[in-house]
This record gives sequence, structure tokens and C-alpha cells, in this order.
Amino acid sequence: MRQEYGRSLIEIIGVMAIGAVMTVATIGMYRQIHTTQVRTIATSELEQLVKNTKLLTGARGTYEGVSVDYLVKAGALKSNAAPLGGDTWTITPSFDGASFSINLTELSYGECAYFSTKQPTWATSILINGYEIDGTSHCFSTQTNQISFIVE
Repeated sequence: MRQEYGRSLIEIIGVMAIGAVMTVATIGMYRQIHTTQVRTIATSELEQLVKNTKLLTGARGTYEGVSVDYLVKAGALKSNAAPLGGDTWTITPSFDGASFSINLTELSYGECAYFSTKQPTWATSILINGYEIDGTSHCFSTQTNQISFIVE
């Protein structure tokens, strides 16, 4: 009797299917880890920005004149690139100079929802699309969300 060696087509397809499932799961897990890391890094960068701004303007006692360009020129920011969301972001002082806001634009729904549930300790309040956080989601499903972190 002759013995046959090798694998059948069904066995090969089964191994390939298991490999495909494992690849899809790995890609999904990578995306989730990457998203979490980006948000954590952005939060850390924003916290450092707040500390640098307070140190830079502390002697004056007012936040008048604070902007992204001012902070880049003073060395408090490495570049004018937004830590999260789109390229158009601003830092604006209040009318009386007692506080300032960090305004991020073009945020995805997930980024918006992240900040609406996890308010940083350095922010006095947060405005999401013009509304203060009140337990309801004010995030849009498109990438048009705007968040303002108010810092005193």
C-alpha cells in the first residue's frame, strides 16, 4: 500500500482562514492601542502647554497676548502643529486676561467623546461645540467637532 504525503486543499484553506482571522484581530487591536496612545500623548502635550503658558505669563499676571505664534516664538511650543484634530487650532486669552482657552478643531467623534468623559485636571471647564459638559453628548458624528479647554 502506498502512503501519501502532504496536506489536502481543505486543510490549507483552514490554516489560511485561521491566519486571516488572527491578522484582522491584530490590526483591530493595533488601531485601538494607537488611538489610545495618540490621545494620551495629546493630553500630556496640552498639560505641558498649560504649564509652560502659566510659567511664561506668570510674572505679568495676565494672559493677554497669548497665542500659538507667541508660544512658539517664546519656546513654549515646539511647532504650531495641533496636538490633536485638524491644523487650525488657537489659544486665545479671555477679555479680562484672567484665563485662556485652547481651541481644537476638526476632531473626530471618538476624540470628542474621549474629552467629554475624561476632563483633564488642568482645565477649569470644557466647551464641546459651544456647549459646556453637562452629561449629554454634544459631539457630532462627523469630523467637525470643536473643543475649548478653559484654563484659569
